[in-house]
Amino acid sequence: MITLAFDVYGTLIDTQGVVEALREVVGEQADELARAWREKQLEYSFRRGLMQYYVDFATCTAQALDYCCQARGISLSSADRQALLDGYGTLPAFEDVPEALCSLETAGVRLFAFSNGTREAVEGLLGHAGIRQHFLDVVSVDELRSFKPNPAVYCHFLRRAGATGEASWLISGNPFDVIGARAAGMHAAWVRRGAAVFDPWGIEPDLTVGDLGELADYLSGIDHSRQPPSKGK
Repeated sequence: MITLAFDVYGTLIDTQGVVEALREVVGEQADELARAWREKQLEYSFRRGLMQYYVDFATCTAQALDYCCQARGISLSSADRQALLDGYGTLPAFEDVPEALCSLETAGVRLFAFSNGTREAVEGLLGHAGIRQHFLDVVSVDELRSFKPNPAVYCHFLRRAGATGEASWLISGNPFDVIGARAAGMHAAWVRRGAAVFDPWGIEPDLTVGDLGELADYLSGIDHSRQPPSKGK
């Protein structure tokens, strides 16, 4: 049976959902700040993973916000800062997610959430978005005290899920995550949201879709007792 490991932030959950909260605090700088915050958040996780100097993803998120505000001369009150950080726990799911997850459950595949966030944070986030019930379990890199795309975290997922790389797919909107999973021996589907560009590393996704509905349509048409054939778009 096929096992699907869903990345959470940027794949199931829209990290740009923080823009409205930012707009109330920083006005017209909200869109730029949201993008920069997300980029710095990921940069900090990459650096800490390489340094083996772990803090949890929420700390990376908080430090990234502080950096981005300081770099732009933005002074947040303690209350506004905390409200923005709390907002990361109530981000919305992308519109295509609920229906696609229902379809994938019906198709008979095993669904797991697999995230840089702590288990507690991800459980709360998925619960608030109304999609936690679709997943057999939540697997967090926090259990290994590292971050994606460390190859060890993908191996950790496979152990926790009781799966093999040949029968498992990472589903992610983040190219670095897709490349990390492919390099670690898993199949991977890239959910290309918006005008995103895939890194030209010569390591391609097995499948590229515009949304999770396309993924559900594809997987609904194959035999789930075997791994799906590779398909690039």
